[in-house]
Amino acid sequence: MDRNEVKTFPELTTQELFQIYKLRVEVFVVEQKCYYQEVDDDDLIAYHLMFKDSQNELTAYARIIPEKNATIARIGRVVVNPNHRGGGLGRELVQAALDRIPSLMPHTAKIVLAGQEYLNEFYKSFGFKNVSDVYLEDGIPHIDMEMPLTD
Repeated sequence: MDRNEVKTFPELTTQELFQIYKLRVEVFVVEQKCYYQEVDDDDLIAYHLMFKDSQNELTAYARIIPEKNATIARIGRVVVNPNHRGGGLGRELVQAALDRIPSLMPHTAKIVLAGQEYLNEFYKSFGFKNVSDVYLEDGIPHIDMEMPLTD
């Protein structure tokens, strides 16, 4: 059973930051053959959601980025370690992000993400709706999605 925790950038240990960047580059740059600036300034303001196993290895990760005076939460860099895929960890990760947003950002009115097109139905299963046509981002088909939050 994985445990999860959320930290701001200053709270991350150097070991955690190393594991995050290693996993993201492994999947988003190398595995997907998508050469782009993977580390960006959003890391500095994001909440970093980490799933770790009993050996403290990073098994899944996502970041939650506050936008527009924290009324919009952007979920991004959703990734499951290739050695831990196929067991529902991606679903647990997204649900954990959705569950954490109200306490991290109590004034959130909407959650947004730019999902890879092949994951469209996966994100729809959480209540996200498409708000754009499919477009290429770094050579990979994406679609913008959002989920309004109601009181």
